[in-house]
Amino acid sequence: MRLRSIGASAAGLMLVTVIGTGCPSGDKGTATRAETAATRAEDAAKRAESAASRVEAAAQRAEAAAEKAERAFGRSTRK
Repeated sequence: MRLRSIGASAAGLMLVTVIGTGCPSGDKGTATRAETAATRAEDAAKRAESAASRVEAAAQRAEAAAEKAERAFGRSTRK
C-alpha cells in the first residue's frame, strides 16, 4: 500500500515539474527529454504499484497457509 502512494507521488511530482517548467519554443530537445522523463516516472509508478499488489497477494497467501498449518497442528496435538 505504501509503495503505491510513493510511486504515485513520484509520478505526480515529475508531472508537476514538467508542467511547471514549461517549454520555450526554441528548445524542443529539453521538452522532449522532460516528456520522456515524465513517461518513465509514470511507468515506474505503475511497476511499483504492480509490485506492491503482488507483495500484498503473497502476504495474504502466506497468512492463509499459516492459518491452515496452525489448524492442522492443532488437530494432530488433540488426538
